[in-house]
Amino acid sequence: MGQWDIFLSPYKQAVDELKVKLKGMRSQFGITGTTSPIEFVTGRVKPLASIYDKTLEKGIPFEPSYQLTKELQDIAGLRIMCQFVDDISTVVNLIRQRDDLKVIEEKDYITHSKPSGYRSYHMIVEYPVETINGKIEVLAEIQIRTLAMNFWASIEHSLNYKYKGLFPEEIKNRLQNAAEAAFKLDEEMSSIRSEIQEAQVYFSENKEASTPTIRSTNEEKERE
Repeated sequence: MGQWDIFLSPYKQAVDELKVKLKGMRSQFGITGTTSPIEFVTGRVKPLASIYDKTLEKGIPFEPSYQLTKELQDIAGLRIMCQFVDDISTVVNLIRQRDDLKVIEEKDYITHSKPSGYRSYHMIVEYPVETINGKIEVLAEIQIRTLAMNFWASIEHSLNYKYKGLFPEEIKNRLQNAAEAAFKLDEEMSSIRSEIQEAQVYFSENKEASTPTIRSTNEEKERE
């Protein structure tokens, strides 16, 4: 196993464990018959190429080190997607209340969006990972956003990679306009939230009720 594999192993473990726990939160709402504020959860460990770019940006050596663990707080990254803007604060409070991790830092890019139009809520957490060599405290970034915010961020990320951050003025203006349109969409959906959730429950219940029973060949033979 290479040096980087050893260095990144606790981060991969942290992502895997946190994904299970955050998805578990979503499942618990379903069990209690309550609408979950969490739509879905994703996670990843930052690729080496991205780590390299960050070390150049921060002027630190590209090598596994204690400095790297402190300077790059998003090597382990989780994203929580919500249907509605109001769900974000609910999820933030749920994470704050957990005793299996420690919130180190929070950044609210929803109330105070970035100049580009980017919106999301970021939390840096410290999560203990149990390894064969003992406990390691791993920093992880949790981003919480709506589906509309995530769509915009994904597009902006791709364009940013293409233009290396130097957007043509027309593209930059269109992205900002799209960000505002996405946020207006979120606000409109929030204003009819109760109607949407009632419709979703109705659809789910009726879909289950109308699902045809598929019998196996043996069952058909028994019926004959």
